Amino acid sequence: MTHTHPPRIALIGRPNVGKSTLFNRMAGKKLAIVNDTPGVTRDWREAEAILLGKTITIIDTAGLEENFDDSIQGRMRRQTEQAIDNCDVAIFMIDGRAGVTPMDAHFAQFMRKRNVPLLLVINKCEGKAGQDTIGESYALGMGEPILMSAEHNEGVTSLYDKILETCKDKFIGDISLEDAHDHDDFADIEEGDEEFELSDAEDETKPIKVAIVGRPNAGKSTLVNTLLGQDRVMVGPEAGITRDAIAVDWEYEGRAFKLVDTAGLRRKSRVTHDIESASTDDTYRAIRLAQIVVLVLDGTLSLDKQDLLIASHVIEEGRALVIAINKWDIQDNKDESLKAFRDRIERSLGQLPDVPVITLSALKGKKIDKLMDWMMRAHSNWNKRISTGKLNRWIEAIESQHPAPLTQNRPNRLRFIAQIKSRPPTFALWLSKPSALPGSYKRYIIKNLREDFDIRHVPIRLMLRTSKNPYVDD
Repeated sequence: MTHTHPPRIALIGRPNVGKSTLFNRMAGKKLAIVNDTPGVTRDWREAEAILLGKTITIIDTAGLEENFDDSIQGRMRRQTEQAIDNCDVAIFMIDGRAGVTPMDAHFAQFMRKRNVPLLLVINKCEGKAGQDTIGESYALGMGEPILMSAEHNEGVTSLYDKILETCKDKFIGDISLEDAHDHDDFADIEEGDEEFELSDAEDETKPIKVAIVGRPNAGKSTLVNTLLGQDRVMVGPEAGITRDAIAVDWEYEGRAFKLVDTAGLRRKSRVTHDIESASTDDTYRAIRLAQIVVLVLDGTLSLDKQDLLIASHVIEEGRALVIAINKWDIQDNKDESLKAFRDRIERSLGQLPDVPVITLSALKGKKIDKLMDWMMRAHSNWNKRISTGKLNRWIEAIESQHPAPLTQNRPNRLRFIAQIKSRPPTFALWLSKPSALPGSYKRYIIKNLREDFDIRHVPIRLMLRTSKNPYVDD
């Protein structure tokens, strides 16, 4: 069999045995929320890892539960089974301090029936902990166990060696150790490591990163599943099901995307639990690293202050914003409601006067194509570049039509303008006295940039500088 992707390694086990800790360790980044509370992880998530020069994909899963019903635990189990069906090797983890529990034995029997190679790991074995568990672990029928402590980075290399040995026929290529920069097997995980990196230049071989955000129960996960065409993330009537920001690769009309489903954002005053606080931080991180942010609103409710705070934050971060009003199929008085939404958005988001607003039904898949059209249009404008020559001919015309106000009875000349970056479009304007330029005139320049160069639907940044033309030598 020819493998077209790196081997996929799923971390399996009952709740709270340390799967997310090992996931973060292998990824070299703090991607999954770790907490002593069982059941923090609900959806399966994946990330790339580099082990001794070999690229793999690791999958963090929810803890295996007995439930087969439609409860949250039952849906978590189905998510885990889906992850198992998508992996090449499963690492079955047990807690060395707790020993082999009846639940471990039950799920070991379940895993042995699956058609997937198994590696048995006894975690939390720092020091001499877990020694008593070794003997009884053989009864699980998974062969010799690997002792380790994911939290303290003990025994991790033994696991890596076993993974490489098990997957030796599944690799599609090597990566040099020089390219393995942040994935040093012995490195501690550093705060601030990012899953994605943004550069100023657009690379069409890299996926467009889209964060789906909004208040709890607005339909974010339903929208992600509809876009993907599969039940990839958990959904349900309960608010706050999603905790981790789940990134999923997807393709639309030949263009690669990375969709990120995020936890619902409530007002800070209502966030009291440390797990929800971590989820909130994860969502804001997803916004910061996205290129496009889709803000999902509940069309059956009125526009909330929290919705506007989220939108303002997206604009401040310089991301392309698209607003999707969901559940529109069950909305009464559609015309009146849409006018109320648009009026409030226009009044409250003056810094982005033409933000796209789309009504849709994520559950029924209505107007999804229209959403994608607006996303692609916003992404194109977010990457737009304008030549320096065009800009300076334009600023000369702008100044002749409407000169900047005098400062101390002297003209405040607009000397030179250049676009210094895109993503979002950012311009630097050199003038006689930047501090004396009124905010109203700065807004006048931005408004005309939008209209004359068709840079709509995205934030525009204008930096004021004082000096002569920086591109002309003495």
